[in-house]
Amino acid sequence: MNLLKNIFGRVLAVWALLLFVITMLIFFIPIWASGLWPEPKRTSILIAVARIWMGIYLPLVGLRIKIKGRGHFKKNENYIVVCNHNSMIDVPVTTPYIPGVNKTIAKIEMSRIPLFGIIYKRGSVLVDRKNEASRRESMLKMKRVLELGMHMCIYPEGTRNKTDKPLKDFHDGAFRLAIETKKSIIPALIFNTRKVMPAGKLFFLWPAKIEMHFLEPVNISSTDTVQVVREKVFQLMWDYYSSNAY
Repeated sequence: MNLLKNIFGRVLAVWALLLFVITMLIFFIPIWASGLWPEPKRTSILIAVARIWMGIYLPLVGLRIKIKGRGHFKKNENYIVVCNHNSMIDVPVTTPYIPGVNKTIAKIEMSRIPLFGIIYKRGSVLVDRKNEASRRESMLKMKRVLELGMHMCIYPEGTRNKTDKPLKDFHDGAFRLAIETKKSIIPALIFNTRKVMPAGKLFFLWPAKIEMHFLEPVNISSTDTVQVVREKVFQLMWDYYSSNAY
């Protein structure tokens, strides 16, 4: 049974890759053309296209999406969305399914992939995690994203969680951004992407229902510190994931 699953999972991964490339070529032109507009219109076009793209692509590779908690996003408000990170499939889920226009903090290496790199850069604030100057610049860019009225999506674990725990320890960046901008944080939990693309399996994809749950906003007070907010959000997300994972 495991052998058959491994074979089917790799066949499906090949199908998913081929389909991704084909659909990317179709949607590349409107995404590229979005660069003709200034921000935030540019990213608004990207998100609209990405929603159509992923709305077609994800079901065709066997992935169903359920979203819970959209109502926590209030009209004319923008937020810092902090999300757990278990799989490479997380970004194609978060970008189109976060309500409203949003950008994601992302590692610069992926932006060097031909064609895909252009799409990747359109929806991201890029950072070279090994470069202190790049990290400082990314903070300024994220503040600009928020000033323009967009949401900023951050994975505070930094990299994929390959442990058997609900979450890895959080880095400070998202919470320093919240303290400095006084923007509320919306915790977001993605479920089942670990089963879709297990970290321990090379080139494997398994069909599943993915869920993304948005929790109530965590407001920032004038007395809050980075450590206090980080620990509060971490515990909220840990408890929620532990109670709702299946």
